[in-house]
Amino acid sequence: MTHVDANLRVLLQGLFALLLVASVIGFVLAKLYGQGSAKATIENLNARIRAWWLMCIVVTIALLVGTTGSVILFVLISFFALRECLTLTPTKPSDHHTLFVCFFVILPLQYVLVATGWYGLFSILIPVYVFLFVPTLIAMGGDTTDYMGRMAKIQWSLMIAIYCISHVPALLMLDIDGFSGENIKLILFLMIVVQGSDVLQYIFGKLWGKRPIAPNVSPNKTREGFFGGIGAAVLLGTSLWWITPFAPWQAALISLAITLAGFAGGLCMSAIKRDVGIKDFGAMIQGHGGMMDRIDSLCFSAPVFFHIIRFFFTD
Repeated sequence: MTHVDANLRVLLQGLFALLLVASVIGFVLAKLYGQGSAKATIENLNARIRAWWLMCIVVTIALLVGTTGSVILFVLISFFALRECLTLTPTKPSDHHTLFVCFFVILPLQYVLVATGWYGLFSILIPVYVFLFVPTLIAMGGDTTDYMGRMAKIQWSLMIAIYCISHVPALLMLDIDGFSGENIKLILFLMIVVQGSDVLQYIFGKLWGKRPIAPNVSPNKTREGFFGGIGAAVLLGTSLWWITPFAPWQAALISLAITLAGFAGGLCMSAIKRDVGIKDFGAMIQGHGGMMDRIDSLCFSAPVFFHIIRFFFTD
């Protein structure tokens, strides 16, 4: 079990208090405007809030269990995200043995390396060895139709759904001087800042968004939402410096780096959805879409956050 000290207790209490306030606001809005033209928007808002309650409870319980709970949680997240990615990928019967290896060999192996703290192999297993192994498996299937396309789609799905996401529980393997046994707070810091950035960009975009950044990719991502949401998320991350080993100015710079990476992740996932002609990766999470819709920003920000800490805060 993770030791719950005073800082972690305050952080969790603040998180659930914020959700409680959001629920009250959603309830009041539904009572006041629930029958008008804004009904659909308010119902979507309340569905998102209910989903956030469930996600925060599940994540909190898993993280408090310790390394085992954290690894199991992200194994499941990677599994569902990988399934959504590969569902969108046109595969052939000859690819089925490759997909079996992806789900039942590569995915668990990557997380075993995380759980055992084997950084040397964890960091290169997928981008080096798996990237050489998967094309070989596909070639052995004997079907050369769209070989490059099928190979690239499977490799990229492995990269974002398993490799990138596995960097979140991998934060537990980092040995930071004076921060022993407190790495769970780094996971919470990452998730609060990145997911908070998503929410804040959405709010700023809804309130003041006029000029789309990439209208052909994601019309809802506006310059106003980008600058307002990123700026507010950096302030949020800076205000949480006390749960991290960072000084306030370091928390600000790191928050800026991971929110920019998160924006890039969301934009790239939107491009994939546009390419295959869908709105969401799935319908697993009410109000949010699929698993990949919820973790798209985390895919890009998690490796950036992990390596910043490893390079600058460990021996």
